Amino acid sequence: MIVHHLGLALGGRPAAAFADRLMVPVSNDTLLRTVRRRSAEHHEELTVIGIDDFAFRRGQRYGTIVCDLERRRPVTLLADREQDTSRTWLARHPSISIVARDRGGGYGEAIAKALPHADQIADRWHLMENASRAFLDAVGKSMRQIRNAVGSTVIDPKLLTYAERLQYEGFLRRQETNEAILGLSKQGVPIKQIVKRTGYSRKLVRSVVRGQRSDVFRVRQSSLENWLPWLDGRWQQGARNASALWREMCQKGFRGRSGVVSEWARRRRLAEKANQNALARTPSARSIARLMTLARDDLSRSDAVLVAAIESNVPDLAIARTVVADFQQMIKAKAVGKLEGWLQCADASLVASFANGIRKDIDAVRKYPFGVGRLPVIGGLG
Repeated sequence: MIVHHLGLALGGRPAAAFADRLMVPVSNDTLLRTVRRRSAEHHEELTVIGIDDFAFRRGQRYGTIVCDLERRRPVTLLADREQDTSRTWLARHPSISIVARDRGGGYGEAIAKALPHADQIADRWHLMENASRAFLDAVGKSMRQIRNAVGSTVIDPKLLTYAERLQYEGFLRRQETNEAILGLSKQGVPIKQIVKRTGYSRKLVRSVVRGQRSDVFRVRQSSLENWLPWLDGRWQQGARNASALWREMCQKGFRGRSGVVSEWARRRRLAEKANQNALARTPSARSIARLMTLARDDLSRSDAVLVAAIESNVPDLAIARTVVADFQQMIKAKAVGKLEGWLQCADASLVASFANGIRKDIDAVRKYPFGVGRLPVIGGLG
Protein backbone atom coordinates (compact mmCIF):
# COMPACT_ATOMS: atom_id res chain seq x y z
CA MET A 1 0.00 0.00 0.00
CA ILE A 2 2.79 2.45 0.90
CA VAL A 3 4.50 1.76 -2.44
CA HIS A 4 1.30 2.65 -4.30
CA HIS A 5 0.79 5.89 -2.38
CA LEU A 6 4.41 6.97 -2.85
CA GLY A 7 4.24 6.32 -6.58
CA LEU A 8 0.93 8.12 -6.86
CA ALA A 9 2.16 11.16 -4.93
CA LEU A 10 5.73 11.55 -6.21
CA GLY A 11 6.10 9.57 -9.42
CA GLY A 12 9.01 7.26 -10.26
CA ARG A 13 12.48 8.50 -9.33
CA PRO A 14 11.46 10.97 -6.55
CA ALA A 15 9.35 8.25 -4.91
CA ALA A 16 12.20 5.73 -5.15
CA ALA A 17 14.60 8.19 -3.49
CA PHE A 18 12.09 8.92 -0.70
CA ALA A 19 11.37 5.20 -0.21
CA ASP A 20 15.11 4.65 0.28
CA ARG A 21 15.06 7.12 3.16
CA LEU A 22 12.08 5.23 4.67
CA MET A 23 14.13 2.01 4.56
CA VAL A 24 11.78 0.59 1.91
CA PRO A 25 14.11 0.04 -1.07
CA VAL A 26 12.09 -0.15 -4.27
CA SER A 27 12.92 0.75 -7.88
CA ASN A 28 11.21 3.50 -9.81
CA ASP A 29 9.94 0.93 -12.35
CA THR A 30 8.26 -1.08 -9.59
CA LEU A 31 6.59 2.06 -8.26
CA LEU A 32 5.17 2.93 -11.68
CA ARG A 33 4.04 -0.67 -12.31
CA THR A 34 2.21 -0.67 -8.98
CA VAL A 35 0.40 2.57 -9.81
CA ARG A 36 -0.60 1.31 -13.26
CA ARG A 37 -1.78 -2.03 -11.88
CA ARG A 38 -3.93 -0.42 -9.18
CA SER A 39 -5.39 1.98 -11.75
CA ALA A 40 -6.24 -0.89 -14.08
CA GLU A 41 -8.04 -2.70 -11.23
CA HIS A 42 -10.38 0.28 -10.77
CA HIS A 43 -13.73 -0.57 -12.41
CA GLU A 44 -16.14 1.93 -10.86
CA GLU A 45 -18.62 3.34 -13.34
CA LEU A 46 -18.34 7.01 -14.27
CA THR A 47 -21.42 9.19 -13.90
CA VAL A 48 -20.30 12.83 -13.59
CA ILE A 49 -17.12 13.88 -15.37
CA GLY A 50 -15.28 17.04 -16.42
CA ILE A 51 -13.35 17.29 -19.67
CA ASP A 52 -10.88 19.95 -20.77
CA ASP A 53 -7.63 20.41 -22.66
CA PHE A 54 -4.19 20.82 -21.10
CA ALA A 55 -0.73 21.57 -22.45
CA PHE A 56 1.98 18.95 -22.76
CA ARG A 57 4.02 21.88 -24.06
CA ARG A 58 2.28 25.25 -24.09
CA GLY A 59 1.62 26.60 -27.56
CA GLN A 60 2.81 23.43 -29.29
CA ARG A 61 1.18 20.21 -28.08
CA TYR A 62 -2.08 19.76 -26.22
CA GLY A 63 -3.96 16.81 -24.81
CA THR A 64 -7.27 16.16 -23.06
CA ILE A 65 -7.82 15.39 -19.37
CA VAL A 66 -10.94 13.70 -18.01
CA CYS A 67 -11.81 13.92 -14.30
CA ASP A 68 -14.28 12.00 -12.17
CA LEU A 69 -16.07 14.87 -10.42
CA GLU A 70 -17.82 12.65 -7.89
CA ARG A 71 -14.57 11.14 -6.59
CA ARG A 72 -12.54 14.26 -7.46
CA ARG A 73 -9.68 12.58 -9.27
CA PRO A 74 -8.30 12.31 -12.82
CA VAL A 75 -9.53 9.39 -14.89
CA THR A 76 -7.45 9.50 -18.04
CA LEU A 77 -5.25 11.64 -20.29
CA LEU A 78 -5.89 11.57 -24.03
CA ALA A 79 -3.05 12.16 -26.50
CA ASP A 80 -4.66 15.18 -28.21
CA ARG A 81 -7.73 17.40 -28.10
CA GLU A 82 -9.24 16.29 -31.40
CA GLN A 83 -12.99 15.78 -31.46
CA ASP A 84 -12.76 12.19 -32.76
CA THR A 85 -10.40 11.17 -29.95
CA SER A 86 -12.72 12.53 -27.26
CA ARG A 87 -15.80 11.07 -28.93
CA THR A 88 -14.24 7.57 -29.12
CA TRP A 89 -13.35 7.59 -25.42
CA LEU A 90 -16.74 8.96 -24.35
CA ALA A 91 -18.60 6.35 -26.42
CA ARG A 92 -16.89 3.61 -24.37
CA HIS A 93 -18.48 4.97 -21.18
CA PRO A 94 -22.28 5.06 -21.71
CA SER A 95 -22.86 5.32 -17.92
CA ILE A 96 -21.84 9.01 -17.99
CA SER A 97 -24.90 11.21 -17.47
CA ILE A 98 -23.37 14.66 -16.75
CA VAL A 99 -20.37 16.30 -18.42
CA ALA A 100 -18.88 19.62 -17.33
CA ARG A 101 -16.88 21.36 -20.07
CA ASP A 102 -15.70 24.71 -21.39
CA ARG A 103 -17.74 26.65 -23.95
CA GLY A 104 -15.62 25.61 -26.93
CA GLY A 105 -17.54 23.80 -29.62
CA GLY A 106 -15.19 20.80 -29.98
CA TYR A 107 -15.95 18.96 -26.76
CA GLY A 108 -19.61 19.90 -26.94
CA GLU A 109 -20.00 18.25 -30.35
CA ALA A 110 -18.04 15.19 -29.24
CA ILE A 111 -20.32 14.75 -26.20
CA ALA A 112 -23.48 15.23 -28.28
CA LYS A 113 -22.42 12.53 -30.74
CA ALA A 114 -21.05 10.00 -28.25
CA LEU A 115 -23.47 10.55 -25.34
CA PRO A 116 -26.66 12.18 -26.67
CA HIS A 117 -28.45 11.37 -23.40
CA ALA A 118 -25.86 13.18 -21.21
CA ASP A 119 -26.44 16.66 -19.79
CA GLN A 120 -23.75 19.18 -20.78
CA ILE A 121 -22.92 21.83 -18.19
CA ALA A 122 -20.83 24.96 -18.74
CA ASP A 123 -18.01 24.85 -16.21
CA ARG A 124 -18.02 27.72 -13.70
CA TRP A 125 -14.27 28.41 -13.87
CA HIS A 126 -14.41 28.83 -17.64
CA LEU A 127 -17.47 31.08 -17.43
CA MET A 128 -15.69 33.39 -14.98
CA GLU A 129 -12.46 33.37 -16.99
CA ASN A 130 -14.31 34.03 -20.27
CA ALA A 131 -16.06 37.03 -18.70
CA SER A 132 -12.75 38.48 -17.51
CA ARG A 133 -11.23 37.92 -20.95
CA ALA A 134 -14.20 39.67 -22.57
CA PHE A 135 -13.59 42.77 -20.45
CA LEU A 136 -9.87 42.70 -21.30
CA ASP A 137 -10.79 42.60 -25.00
CA ALA A 138 -13.13 45.56 -24.46
CA VAL A 139 -10.27 47.52 -22.90
CA GLY A 140 -8.04 46.62 -25.84
CA LYS A 141 -10.63 47.92 -28.29
CA SER A 142 -10.85 51.18 -26.35
CA MET A 143 -7.14 51.96 -26.07
CA ARG A 144 -7.30 54.85 -28.54
CA GLN A 145 -10.03 56.59 -26.51
CA ILE A 146 -8.18 55.78 -23.28
CA ARG A 147 -5.00 57.45 -24.54
CA ASN A 148 -7.02 60.53 -25.43
CA ALA A 149 -8.63 60.48 -21.99
CA VAL A 150 -5.37 60.33 -20.03
CA GLY A 151 -3.48 62.73 -22.30
CA SER A 152 -0.94 60.22 -23.60
CA THR A 153 -1.53 60.59 -27.31
CA VAL A 154 1.89 62.19 -27.84
CA ILE A 155 4.97 60.25 -26.80
CA ASP A 156 8.33 61.96 -26.46
CA PRO A 157 10.96 59.49 -27.77
CA LYS A 158 13.61 61.27 -25.69
CA LEU A 159 11.95 59.95 -22.53
CA LEU A 160 11.90 56.32 -23.66
CA THR A 161 14.33 53.67 -22.53
CA TYR A 162 16.10 51.61 -25.20
CA ALA A 163 13.64 48.71 -24.91
CA GLU A 164 10.65 51.07 -25.05
CA ARG A 165 12.11 52.89 -28.05
CA LEU A 166 12.28 49.60 -29.97
CA GLN A 167 8.63 48.93 -29.12
CA TYR A 168 7.65 52.46 -30.13
CA GLU A 169 9.39 52.13 -33.50
CA GLY A 170 7.56 48.84 -34.02
CA PHE A 171 4.29 50.59 -33.19
CA LEU A 172 4.95 53.24 -35.86
CA ARG A 173 5.55 50.50 -38.44
CA ARG A 174 2.35 48.73 -37.38
CA GLN A 175 0.42 51.97 -37.74
CA GLU A 176 1.08 52.01 -41.50
CA THR A 177 -0.38 48.51 -41.77
CA ASN A 178 -3.30 49.39 -39.50
CA GLU A 179 -4.19 52.50 -41.51
CA ALA A 180 -4.16 50.58 -44.79
CA ILE A 181 -6.46 47.87 -43.38
CA LEU A 182 -8.79 50.35 -41.66
CA GLY A 183 -9.01 52.38 -44.88
CA LEU A 184 -10.29 49.33 -46.77
CA SER A 185 -12.64 48.45 -43.92
CA LYS A 186 -14.18 51.94 -43.95
CA GLN A 187 -14.85 51.50 -47.65
CA GLY A 188 -16.98 48.48 -46.82
CA VAL A 189 -14.50 45.85 -48.02
CA PRO A 190 -15.12 42.56 -46.15
CA ILE A 191 -12.34 40.94 -44.13
CA LYS A 192 -11.92 38.11 -46.65
CA GLN A 193 -11.26 40.56 -49.47
CA ILE A 194 -8.88 42.64 -47.31
CA VAL A 195 -6.85 39.48 -46.66
CA LYS A 196 -6.61 38.80 -50.41
CA ARG A 197 -5.68 42.39 -51.31
CA THR A 198 -3.09 42.99 -48.59
CA GLY A 199 -1.66 39.50 -48.09
CA TYR A 200 -1.93 39.78 -44.31
CA SER A 201 -3.32 36.93 -42.23
CA ARG A 202 -7.02 36.78 -41.38
CA LYS A 203 -6.19 36.92 -37.67
CA LEU A 204 -4.18 40.14 -38.09
CA VAL A 205 -6.82 41.82 -40.25
CA ARG A 206 -9.60 40.88 -37.83
CA SER A 207 -7.66 42.23 -34.83
CA VAL A 208 -7.03 45.56 -36.62
CA VAL A 209 -10.67 45.94 -37.65
CA ARG A 210 -11.77 45.20 -34.08
CA GLY A 211 -9.32 47.73 -32.65
CA GLN A 212 -7.20 45.13 -30.84
CA ARG A 213 -3.81 46.14 -32.29
CA SER A 214 -3.29 49.65 -30.99
CA ASP A 215 -1.11 49.23 -27.87
CA VAL A 216 2.15 51.16 -28.17
CA PHE A 217 4.04 49.17 -25.55
CA ARG A 218 3.98 45.55 -24.51
CA VAL A 219 0.60 44.30 -23.34
CA ARG A 220 1.89 41.93 -20.66
CA GLN A 221 1.80 43.17 -17.10
CA SER A 222 5.12 44.25 -15.58
CA SER A 223 6.38 42.55 -12.41
CA LEU A 224 6.68 46.07 -10.96
CA GLU A 225 2.96 46.86 -11.14
CA ASN A 226 2.26 46.13 -7.46
CA TRP A 227 5.52 47.76 -6.34
CA LEU A 228 5.13 51.14 -8.04
CA PRO A 229 3.60 52.98 -5.04
CA TRP A 230 6.43 51.71 -2.82
CA LEU A 231 9.08 52.65 -5.42
CA ASP A 232 7.60 56.13 -5.81
CA GLY A 233 7.74 56.61 -2.06
CA ARG A 234 11.35 55.46 -1.77
CA TRP A 235 12.33 57.66 -4.71
CA GLN A 236 10.81 60.69 -3.02
CA GLN A 237 12.79 59.80 0.12
CA GLY A 238 16.02 60.05 -1.89
CA ALA A 239 16.71 56.36 -2.63
CA ARG A 240 18.01 56.68 -6.21
CA ASN A 241 20.29 53.62 -6.53
CA ALA A 242 18.44 51.01 -8.64
CA SER A 243 20.55 48.08 -7.41
CA ALA A 244 19.99 49.04 -3.77
CA LEU A 245 16.26 49.40 -4.38
CA TRP A 246 16.14 45.99 -6.04
CA ARG A 247 17.96 44.33 -3.12
CA GLU A 248 15.58 45.98 -0.68
CA MET A 249 12.62 44.75 -2.71
CA CYS A 250 14.00 41.20 -2.79
CA GLN A 251 14.11 41.21 1.00
CA LYS A 252 10.41 42.11 0.96
CA GLY A 253 9.51 39.28 -1.43
CA PHE A 254 10.05 40.72 -4.93
CA ARG A 255 11.01 37.98 -7.43
CA GLY A 256 11.71 40.04 -10.54
CA ARG A 257 15.08 40.81 -12.05
CA SER A 258 17.18 43.85 -11.29
CA GLY A 259 16.87 45.02 -14.92
CA VAL A 260 13.21 46.03 -14.56
CA VAL A 261 14.06 48.21 -11.56
CA SER A 262 17.00 49.76 -13.42
CA GLU A 263 14.75 50.55 -16.40
CA TRP A 264 12.17 52.16 -14.12
CA ALA A 265 14.86 54.27 -12.39
CA ARG A 266 16.32 55.38 -15.72
CA ARG A 267 12.87 56.46 -16.92
CA ARG A 268 12.35 58.49 -13.75
CA ARG A 269 15.69 60.26 -14.24
CA LEU A 270 14.84 61.03 -17.87
CA ALA A 271 11.47 62.44 -16.84
CA GLU A 272 13.01 64.63 -14.12
CA LYS A 273 15.71 65.84 -16.49
CA ALA A 274 13.02 66.91 -18.93
CA ASN A 275 11.21 68.67 -16.04
CA GLN A 276 8.26 66.30 -16.23
CA ASN A 277 6.67 64.43 -13.35
CA ALA A 278 6.43 61.14 -15.18
CA LEU A 279 6.69 59.53 -18.56
CA ALA A 280 3.59 60.25 -20.64
CA ARG A 281 2.53 56.73 -21.47
CA THR A 282 -0.69 54.83 -21.05
CA PRO A 283 -0.57 51.61 -19.01
CA SER A 284 -1.12 48.35 -20.88
CA ALA A 285 -4.63 47.07 -21.55
CA ARG A 286 -4.12 44.31 -18.99
CA SER A 287 -3.04 46.80 -16.31
CA ILE A 288 -6.02 49.07 -17.02
CA ALA A 289 -8.42 46.11 -16.82
CA ARG A 290 -6.93 45.15 -13.46
CA LEU A 291 -7.17 48.70 -12.08
CA MET A 292 -10.77 49.12 -13.23
CA THR A 293 -11.87 45.92 -11.49
CA LEU A 294 -10.16 46.64 -8.18
CA ALA A 295 -12.10 48.22 -5.33
CA ARG A 296 -11.56 51.99 -5.30
CA ASP A 297 -10.19 51.81 -1.74
CA ASP A 298 -7.42 49.47 -2.93
CA LEU A 299 -6.09 51.97 -5.52
CA SER A 300 -3.31 54.46 -5.01
CA ARG A 301 -4.17 58.11 -5.54
CA SER A 302 -2.62 58.24 -9.03
CA ASP A 303 -4.37 55.02 -10.08
CA ALA A 304 -7.70 56.31 -8.78
CA VAL A 305 -7.28 59.50 -10.83
CA LEU A 306 -6.45 57.40 -13.92
CA VAL A 307 -9.51 55.18 -13.48
CA ALA A 308 -11.76 58.21 -12.88
CA ALA A 309 -10.50 59.82 -16.12
CA ILE A 310 -11.22 56.65 -18.07
CA GLU A 311 -14.69 56.24 -16.57
CA SER A 312 -15.53 59.86 -17.35
CA ASN A 313 -14.25 59.89 -20.93
CA VAL A 314 -14.92 56.29 -21.99
CA PRO A 315 -18.34 55.58 -20.42
CA ASP A 316 -18.91 52.52 -22.63
CA LEU A 317 -15.99 50.82 -20.92
CA ALA A 318 -17.40 51.56 -17.48
CA ILE A 319 -20.71 50.04 -18.62
CA ALA A 320 -18.90 46.93 -19.90
CA ARG A 321 -17.19 46.55 -16.53
CA THR A 322 -20.57 46.67 -14.77
CA VAL A 323 -22.04 44.13 -17.19
CA VAL A 324 -19.17 41.70 -16.63
CA ALA A 325 -19.32 42.17 -12.84
CA ASP A 326 -23.08 41.48 -12.91
CA PHE A 327 -22.48 38.27 -14.88
CA GLN A 328 -19.84 37.02 -12.47
CA GLN A 329 -22.04 37.83 -9.48
CA MET A 330 -24.94 36.03 -11.15
CA ILE A 331 -22.77 32.92 -11.60
CA LYS A 332 -21.58 33.03 -7.97
CA ALA A 333 -25.16 33.36 -6.73
CA LYS A 334 -26.41 30.72 -9.23
CA ALA A 335 -29.18 33.15 -10.18
CA VAL A 336 -30.16 31.56 -13.49
CA GLY A 337 -33.40 33.56 -13.56
CA LYS A 338 -31.46 36.78 -14.21
CA LEU A 339 -29.74 35.43 -17.34
CA GLU A 340 -32.24 36.69 -19.91
CA GLY A 341 -32.23 40.21 -18.52
CA TRP A 342 -28.45 40.20 -18.42
CA LEU A 343 -28.24 39.13 -22.07
CA GLN A 344 -30.43 42.06 -23.13
CA CYS A 345 -28.19 44.52 -21.27
CA ALA A 346 -24.99 42.92 -22.60
CA ASP A 347 -26.17 43.07 -26.23
CA ALA A 348 -25.80 46.86 -26.21
CA SER A 349 -22.35 46.88 -24.57
CA LEU A 350 -18.72 46.33 -25.57
CA VAL A 351 -19.00 42.69 -24.48
CA ALA A 352 -21.80 41.87 -26.91
CA SER A 353 -19.72 39.14 -28.58
CA PHE A 354 -19.31 37.40 -25.21
CA ALA A 355 -23.07 37.59 -24.67
CA ASN A 356 -23.62 36.14 -28.14
CA GLY A 357 -21.40 33.19 -27.24
CA ILE A 358 -23.38 32.64 -24.03
CA ARG A 359 -26.60 32.70 -26.04
CA LYS A 360 -25.30 30.05 -28.47
CA ASP A 361 -24.46 27.76 -25.53
CA ILE A 362 -27.46 28.79 -23.47
CA ASP A 363 -28.60 25.26 -22.53
CA ALA A 364 -25.25 24.35 -20.96
CA VAL A 365 -25.07 27.69 -19.15
CA ARG A 366 -28.60 27.41 -17.81
CA LYS A 367 -27.92 23.97 -16.36
CA TYR A 368 -24.89 25.17 -14.39
CA PRO A 369 -26.76 26.42 -11.27
CA PHE A 370 -28.30 22.96 -10.83
CA GLY A 371 -25.17 20.97 -11.57
CA VAL A 372 -21.50 20.76 -10.68
CA GLY A 373 -19.07 23.61 -10.22
CA ARG A 374 -15.51 24.11 -11.34
CA LEU A 375 -13.58 21.03 -12.48
CA PRO A 376 -11.30 20.33 -9.50
CA VAL A 377 -8.17 19.49 -11.48
CA ILE A 378 -8.86 20.80 -14.96
CA GLY A 379 -8.99 24.49 -14.02
CA GLY A 380 -5.35 24.34 -12.96
CA LEU A 381 -4.08 22.42 -16.00
CA GLY A 382 -6.02 24.06 -18.84
